[in-house]
Amino acid sequence: MTKNIAIFASGTGTNAENLIRFFADEPDTAIVLLLSSKAEAPVVGKARQHHIPVEICSKFFFTAASSLLPLLVRYEVHYILLAGFLCFIPPFLLAAFPKRIVNIHPSLLPKHGGKGMYGLHVHTAVLQEHETVSGITIHLVNEHYDQGAILCQKSCPVYPTDSPATLAGRVHLLEKKWYPIAVKDVIKDK
Repeated sequence: MTKNIAIFASGTGTNAENLIRFFADEPDTAIVLLLSSKAEAPVVGKARQHHIPVEICSKFFFTAASSLLPLLVRYEVHYILLAGFLCFIPPFLLAAFPKRIVNIHPSLLPKHGGKGMYGLHVHTAVLQEHETVSGITIHLVNEHYDQGAILCQKSCPVYPTDSPATLAGRVHLLEKKWYPIAVKDVIKDK
């Protein structure tokens, strides 16, 4: 049976596009939907270029079980991957997809996680704390920001000469390599 994946993303789409490309060559796995809260987000165009159906949803739509769950049923979604999606995941969605919603965070959680900690905010905080190591955390999503069970962590050095942008570049290389692999392991139940 094919495992269908929905990607929730609202940003530039580099992680989403990487996942789309990776799973295009995986048997028994398909990206069937990109859901975004922003119609103008670059990720929307990237998904369409890869012929992935796109749904744009308002905050009201996203937080209403009567709207969102039928949409996911229509696409026969088994797993949800967050890729730069900043909306809080509502409890009804966690209940409908237990241990099947995965997120990637650009730090070594539990450090530098929580509400408002995304993108360059995270890398700025890492530098302000004079950390010598940063990295990524791939985790299951639960009812608290960035506190779900950790599936994978990978690290990279932080240099004294780093800016948030240079650190982000190194962290992004880890994201590109490890997010698809960690998701594949979840789907294969490893």
